[in-house]
Amino acid sequence: MSGQAQITSVEAIESFRADLVVYLAQMKPVLDEITSEVLHTRSWLQDDRRRHWQQELRLRGRRLEEAKQELFNASISSTNDSKSFQQMAVQRAQRDFRAVEDKLVIIKKWERELDDRSAPLVKQMEQLHGFLGVEMAKSVAYLEQVLKALDAYQTVAPPRAEKTGEST
Repeated sequence: MSGQAQITSVEAIESFRADLVVYLAQMKPVLDEITSEVLHTRSWLQDDRRRHWQQELRLRGRRLEEAKQELFNASISSTNDSKSFQQMAVQRAQRDFRAVEDKLVIIKKWERELDDRSAPLVKQMEQLHGFLGVEMAKSVAYLEQVLKALDAYQTVAPPRAEKTGEST
């Protein structure tokens, strides 16, 4: 056994370190994009869709009140043709109002489901992001130290003694 280490794969360590750096550089934007998409979807549901259907509910409520008022006015004037037309308008406005109420219920359900389903996944993703950002960064730094130590070892190690041409 010789007193010198056999260093034959420094290039493999260098290659692995380089590949790890590339992998980390590629994973950060992917994780950021996923987080952004979850936040965007949550915002879309909570802000955009909810606001839209709440405005629609107010609009349909006004239309329903207007239809009821017209029905009341028609009932006072005692014209049956106008009254039946106004009753149909009130029924249609009530259906529209209930449809919008149903949409709001669905939006609230989607918000809960999104949070329930995405929260565990987002937590795992945040843990992965932390692992990649901290632990894997430490790994890259460690590999750099290993490469420096191996380089220093190769420069100070005595050259191998070659056998002389003596025969035994």
